[in-house]
Amino acid sequence: MAQPLADCQGLSASQARERLERDGPNELARGDRRTPLRIAMEVVEEPMLAMLLAAGGVYLLLGDRTEALMLILFAGLSVAISIVQEARTENVLEALRDLSAPRALVIRDGETIRIAGREVVAGDIILLEQGDRVAADALLIEARNMEADESLLTGESVPVGKRAAGPDDSADGEPGGDDLPHIFSGSLVTRGNGVARVTATGHRSRIGRIGLSLAALETETPRLQRETSRIVAICAAGGISVALAVVGLYGLTRGDWLNAVLAGIATAMSLLPEEFPVVLTLFLAMGAWRIAQVGVLTRRTAAIETMGAATVLCTDKTGTLTQNRMTVAELWLPGDGHSRASAEAGGASHQTLIETSMLASAPVPVDPMEVAFHDAARAAGVAGADDRALVHSYALSPQLLAMSNVWQSGDGAPLTVAAKGAPEAIARLCRLEGADRAALDEAATAMAARGMRVLGVASARAGEADLDKAQDGHDFALIGLIGLADPLRAGVADAVAQCRSAGIRVVMITGDYAATARAIASEAGIADGAMMTGAQVEALSDAELAQRVADVTVFARTMPEQKLRIVTALKAAGEVVAMTGDGVNDAPALKAAHIGVAMGRRGTDVAREASAIVLVEDDFGAIVASIRVGRRIYDNIRKALGFIIGVHVPIGGLAILPLLLGMPVLLGPLQIALLEMVIDPVCALVFEAEREEARLMQRPPRDPRQRLFDPTLIARALAQGTMAFAAISALYLGAREYGMAPDTLRTLSFFALVAAILALVLADRSFDTSLRQALTRRNVAFRYVLGLVAAGSVAILTLAPVQRVLRFTSLGAAELALVAATGIVLLIAFELTKAGRRMRG
Repeated sequence: MAQPLADCQGLSASQARERLERDGPNELARGDRRTPLRIAMEVVEEPMLAMLLAAGGVYLLLGDRTEALMLILFAGLSVAISIVQEARTENVLEALRDLSAPRALVIRDGETIRIAGREVVAGDIILLEQGDRVAADALLIEARNMEADESLLTGESVPVGKRAAGPDDSADGEPGGDDLPHIFSGSLVTRGNGVARVTATGHRSRIGRIGLSLAALETETPRLQRETSRIVAICAAGGISVALAVVGLYGLTRGDWLNAVLAGIATAMSLLPEEFPVVLTLFLAMGAWRIAQVGVLTRRTAAIETMGAATVLCTDKTGTLTQNRMTVAELWLPGDGHSRASAEAGGASHQTLIETSMLASAPVPVDPMEVAFHDAARAAGVAGADDRALVHSYALSPQLLAMSNVWQSGDGAPLTVAAKGAPEAIARLCRLEGADRAALDEAATAMAARGMRVLGVASARAGEADLDKAQDGHDFALIGLIGLADPLRAGVADAVAQCRSAGIRVVMITGDYAATARAIASEAGIADGAMMTGAQVEALSDAELAQRVADVTVFARTMPEQKLRIVTALKAAGEVVAMTGDGVNDAPALKAAHIGVAMGRRGTDVAREASAIVLVEDDFGAIVASIRVGRRIYDNIRKALGFIIGVHVPIGGLAILPLLLGMPVLLGPLQIALLEMVIDPVCALVFEAEREEARLMQRPPRDPRQRLFDPTLIARALAQGTMAFAAISALYLGAREYGMAPDTLRTLSFFALVAAILALVLADRSFDTSLRQALTRRNVAFRYVLGLVAAGSVAILTLAPVQRVLRFTSLGAAELALVAATGIVLLIAFELTKAGRRMRG
């Protein structure tokens, strides 16, 4: 590039230092990297895990090391899984960052020097060439055939033309739109070159202002965390109250206050559902690990469960649904009457059209459209320009939106002039009139309506003496029209279809033009519904917008603040909103949504920092996998919580029943701790590993108002627990009347309780009613747990030292048959009650 502004000295080194100290470095504020220690502290602060550790500490103080170690073991496992998974997420995010800010060529003290982008200050004169990443917001002083890709800020994949500023141009402008003098930090110069004066750096730039708006947004506390805190408080209050009542009842009726305290401890242990935090913490940590296997990183584990509740999925177009690259979509020839999808399927005329478009482009293309022309030429087998020399170029100008390259095959050979540009500019070069002009306009309009960027292509023959002519002085002939489109990502249409079958409404929010947005939405399968533009959104109040968003599926020509308003309106309408995006313009909406989903590979740092979930490979279909995992986790959490509530009814009942009847204590702290060693792995391992329910992705999202601990879940669990308590109590009382020895009675009741626990597990593994499925439903973790329970039972029934410690004894065949019968009868009863509920429902 010729040295511009030869008389311009730029800033002096001292001025630059002063402004750098005053304004700070030209970079966006970056959150502190989360170290494993910091992640561990955040995990431990979760109320569910805090309760788990607190319970372990209480049992340790009471001398119950077995239960304490079991609880602390599960807590440690949960912390370890969370640290490994979230540290891995942070490492991948760090690898995805562009660690170096764009470098800038500036004039300082009259000399041209290249500096780090973070050192650019307001007032700097920066020199821009094709392929440069702009380091700061600036106003163009000079511009030669310049275009810039501003898709990170606008969402539009097509570059926009730039011009030098005039005396009436403001220093501040909006991104997007052709023929403007403003350039913005983060945009890419795709054509031409220019000189600009920096107007804003760091957080004062357009990209920086979006970052500041993010800081003002509060991240909503996940619903699961809110419910957990409530349940922890209720369980703690309830357990302590009942335990104190038992102490008082035992002490007043029997006068033995020492044993009263032990009975109170046993009751508290039987009623305290410390498995709640085990389930909630471990399930979410394992869920994060599971979806990481399909390329989805979880920055906040509670978002996984929320993902399963999503009712609306808002998505950006460019880079999310589409590939953010231009490709040749259609070709049109004069007199052909129809368009073709590629040159390969056409004849020589179509190949000529592709070849001419390539010759009208830069030999080494940077502009996305010119890259598309070169790619199409290679795919069509066009030889290219290797045997020709570029001897002259005509630049694009505001007066004529077309450009031409002049090529020569050899000394003395005729010159070939290849031109491309706006259809109306090419029509002017070719001097089209009447029917020919009408046919061109009709074809261009039809292609544009299908969401394509349309360029006309023409060529001319010339001699060396014609090089002095203006571009429109050549005798051009129309070759045809080329339609370019940003193609849909592979698998997007299928992913959208799966979302719709799952009752999730997909909404496109894009900064692109309405015709392009509608065309892509139709191709992706999300075109059903109304369309609104950013201007229409701006004209509505928040309340009016919340009413209108219910039937809109496409929002076009939106600005970042309007995307945020749309997400907020959907939330106000009662929707659970997931928002996907990759650009800086998406970041405020990503943070405001219930679940922000950022693209990892193409996404910006700002978008990833604002999101709860990151797609490593930018695979839109991975969102469906996240929703599937979220729904499965929620189902399994409800199964596990129902089991926990149900299983504590007979345990608590058998701890209290002897006190009410004046009998010896049946279950002491040691026996209850042993039962917990069965219950804990069942909850944490068996239910977490349970397969998804049938038609999981064909059912609608759950009601956002539904509580995790809703009355239906609690009633079902209490009913199951009551049946189990009634059966074991009947067995206990009958055996006592029969005259069974106390140790044998205790052993029989204990193993009947184990059988009831296994029956509860089998019944609660699935919401479906099927005795065969309850017994054969595949779950490797359950097989291991069942094996351990069987081995432990054999040890208890055969090893005298163990029996002495537990105050148990061996059981005969008749007693073992009673235990087995209790479990079988309860399993059948549980399945029958499930069938009855389904018939009533």
